[in-house]
Amino acid sequence: MKNIAKLKKPELLKTPLWDMHKEMGGKMVGFAGYDMPVQYDGMGVLKEHLHTRKMAGLFDVSHMGQALITSDTDPAIALEKITPTDYIGLEPWKIRYTVLLNDQGGIIDDMMVTRWDDKTLFLVVNAGCKNKDFTYLQKKLGSQVKLQVLTDRTLLALQGPMASMVMARILPAAYDMKFMTAAKMKIEGQEIYISRSGYSGEDGYEISVPSSFAEAFAKKLLSHSEVKLIGLGARDSLRLEAGFCLYGHELNEQITPIEANLRWIIPSRRRKEKSFCGADKIIDQLNNGTTKQRIGIKPDGKAPIRDGTELLSPDGRKIGIVTSGGFGPTVNKPIAMGYVETAFSAIGTRLQAILRGIACPCEVVTLPFIKHSYKRD
Repeated sequence: MKNIAKLKKPELLKTPLWDMHKEMGGKMVGFAGYDMPVQYDGMGVLKEHLHTRKMAGLFDVSHMGQALITSDTDPAIALEKITPTDYIGLEPWKIRYTVLLNDQGGIIDDMMVTRWDDKTLFLVVNAGCKNKDFTYLQKKLGSQVKLQVLTDRTLLALQGPMASMVMARILPAAYDMKFMTAAKMKIEGQEIYISRSGYSGEDGYEISVPSSFAEAFAKKLLSHSEVKLIGLGARDSLRLEAGFCLYGHELNEQITPIEANLRWIIPSRRRKEKSFCGADKIIDQLNNGTTKQRIGIKPDGKAPIRDGTELLSPDGRKIGIVTSGGFGPTVNKPIAMGYVETAFSAIGTRLQAILRGIACPCEVVTLPFIKHSYKRD
């Protein structure tokens, strides 16, 4: 028999804060090609989740992709060809959430876009998609637009009701920032990019810092008693309670923004112009409906329903699937999201989830599961 060499798994990448995670008791797991903390000794996912809702949680999200797109003219003109959102009309230092579309109207990734000035946009994309995203952007934006991937910056997220008070002690100007706005600031001679945004449903910030300054800045935040390091486990349960999509779960290249209940990201001008990838299909769905819809789900019992769980109609026919599910610590009950045939997507519709071969009753409920707490005015 010939010897067959075992294929080695690719070595996991490390963020600039990897040593700090280990030092502070992070339980590390592989995620999107990186060795990342899922939780920390002494707290665990449940306590980390509740701490973020009550105080302030600090997340290392530097595995995500950061980039600038620039042009001698407005790069928003090119970006609008592959996203359905309005950037030409976006004011400086304002942020919009959007999706990157393929030619069929499917979602390649979701991302945040910040207008810096009339020639510069700042992008943040998902970790597992960033190489694909950047290749696609370079192909689609054209030779007149330059894509600069920022490989020397670390991204942190400070989330929770005490986040603004902590930032006020370090950078007073950050306190008065409004939701979905951004700014450049300096601290200890280092330029940082701050946005009043996040993916927890809480008030907070995402902060891009030079990687050489990342650990010092993180420890400066952690020196405040309100702030604790939070891992990926609580990040996921927080975003689920907030009703936010996760790429690879609620979003993929076969799902359109309308099916994902993201029609609000497509303003009137873009609907009229139909000048983005997959526009004919997406506008048709806006006008005539879809065959499936993303929904919120509340099981009747105490057992969580997980990703991949089949959803049945009351008469036992398969009509959908759970895409994200688990226990919601804030609401103190199981919660889930998924897709069902549109006829079964109305609030209050009764469904069945097949859990270990048993049909468990559940109900379609309004998203999000918690009230968002953003500083809008």
